Amino acid sequence: MNKRLKLLSVVLVSLGLTACLGTVVGTAVDVTLEVAKVPFKVAGAVVDVAMPEDDDEDED
Repeated sequence: MNKRLKLLSVVLVSLGLTACLGTVVGTAVDVTLEVAKVPFKVAGAVVDVAMPEDDDEDED
């Protein structure tokens, strides 16, 4: 009977940790995606600074 109680306890704790693990994995994926986007945002900002838009020339 004591072994069954221990097994049941382990199963219940494992099921409880599944939700926590899912949250941690989801957060890690979100952070990884944001880190992967940073070089593209920086490159876009550099291009915007290097090549300013000339709206005055389009009006002629």
